[in-house]
Amino acid sequence: MGMDTVKLGIVPYEAALRLPPGNPFWIFDDQLVIVDDWYAELWLDDAETIGVYRRVWEAFHSAAVFGAEAQRVITRVRRTVQV
Repeated sequence: MGMDTVKLGIVPYEAALRLPPGNPFWIFDDQLVIVDDWYAELWLDDAETIGVYRRVWEAFHSAAVFGAEAQRVITRVRRTVQV
């Protein structure tokens, strides 16, 4: 992508996940997690909850592919999508 601070990972559809995908969330410097829910944006700042989201992030990161392998997944999906 040409950006040193961004690393794009793709979780392939066929990846074995240890937990189901849920709400989107952002982790900020181990001090804050922001979660988007159906009814609210939640700002969570206690260490135990941040730890839970850190473990969730690590589970999805371990299932993701990066670099050339991620590009192959994107190319494969683009070929199957009808526009």
